[in-house]
Amino acid sequence: MTITKEAVLAALSQVQEPELHQDLVTLNMIRNLEIAGDKVTFTVMLTTPACPLRGRIDKEVREAVMTVPGVKTIEVKMDSDVPNDGRMRGLVNMPIRNAIAVGSGKGGVGKSTVSVNIAVALAQSGARVGLMDADIYGPNTPTMLGVDKLPPPDGQRLVPAEAHGIKMISMGLLVKPGQPLIWRGPMLNSAIRQFLGDVEWGELDYLIIDLPPGTGDAALSLAQALPLSGAVVVTLPQLVSLEDASRGLNMFKQLEVPILGVVENMSYLDLPDGTRMDIFGSGGGEELARATDTTFLGKVPIDQNVRIGGDTGKPIVVSFPESAVAKSIQEIAQRIAARVSVAAMTANNTLPINIVE
Repeated sequence: MTITKEAVLAALSQVQEPELHQDLVTLNMIRNLEIAGDKVTFTVMLTTPACPLRGRIDKEVREAVMTVPGVKTIEVKMDSDVPNDGRMRGLVNMPIRNAIAVGSGKGGVGKSTVSVNIAVALAQSGARVGLMDADIYGPNTPTMLGVDKLPPPDGQRLVPAEAHGIKMISMGLLVKPGQPLIWRGPMLNSAIRQFLGDVEWGELDYLIIDLPPGTGDAALSLAQALPLSGAVVVTLPQLVSLEDASRGLNMFKQLEVPILGVVENMSYLDLPDGTRMDIFGSGGGEELARATDTTFLGKVPIDQNVRIGGDTGKPIVVSFPESAVAKSIQEIAQRIAARVSVAAMTANNTLPINIVE
C-alpha cells in the first residue's frame, strides 16, 4: 500500500498543540515531511526549544502517524522557531524576539539568582538568550556568571560578555570593582538606553532583564525604552516580602506590562532526615498569584549550592543540574517560555490563550 503525504497530514491534523488548542497542521508546525517506502520522516517545529510538553507532542504525533495504513517506521525531529511578540524595539540594532523583565518589590529575595539561572536554563534548551543586568546600583550578575570583563568593542558598539551559553551586559563590567554609583534618575535612564542601543546583542529569542529591587526609576525607564513581552515577579513566602512583591506586580500592571507569573524563591529547606522546614513561611507566592489573578510559576527550594554557585560563577543549573533547585528553575523557565510563545502566537494569529500546566 502506497503511503501518501495527504494521509499522513490528515492523521497529524488530529494532534492538537496542547497550549494553542489548534492542530499541528493548521499551525504549520509540521515541516519537511518525507515518505520512503514504509518510513515516514518529518519535523515538528515547536514555538520554543524550552517547550514543557515536548515529550507529549512527540508521543502523540507518533501514535497518530502509526494509524496510517502501511507505516512501519517513523522518524520525528524536534526543532523550534521562537515567535516574535510583534513589539517594535527601535533602540535595539538586532531583533530581540521577546523581552522579559524579572523584578521584585524588595531586595534580598534572590531575584538576580533567579534571573541568571532562568537565562542559562533557556540557553541550555537551545534558545538564543541575552541577560541585561539593569540593577545599576548593585550589579552582581558578573560574579554569578564568572565574568570579569567585556570583550573588545566592535567599533562604537559594546560587545556583551558570554558565559554558560548566554550573552550578558552589566554595569559591573564597566566600572572599577567596589566603585559606588551615585546616580540620579536621568543618568540611570541613559545607562539603560545605552545597554539597549549601544550593545551588539545579535538576534535573540529571549532577553532577560534583571531589574533592581523596588518600583523606582529603573523599572520606569526600562518600560519606556523597551516594549516588554512580560514580567516575572520574584518573592519569598513571608508576609513582608509578599506585600513588597505585590507593589512590584501592581507597578507592572500600571505600566501595562503583561504579568507572566510569580516565582516563590527560598520556599523550603529539605533536611537530611527527609522532613521539610518552611524557614520563611509557606504558600505565600501561590496566595499572591491567586489574589492578583496571576499565574504561579513555581517554587524554588533553599540549597547552599545556589550560594556556592553564585559565588564561584557557576549557576546551579550548570553545577548541579539534577538538584531539586535546578529542576525547579528549569520547569519555571519552560513555563515562562510557553507563556511568552502563546502570547506571541495569540497576538499574531488571534488564538485563544489557555495555558496548560
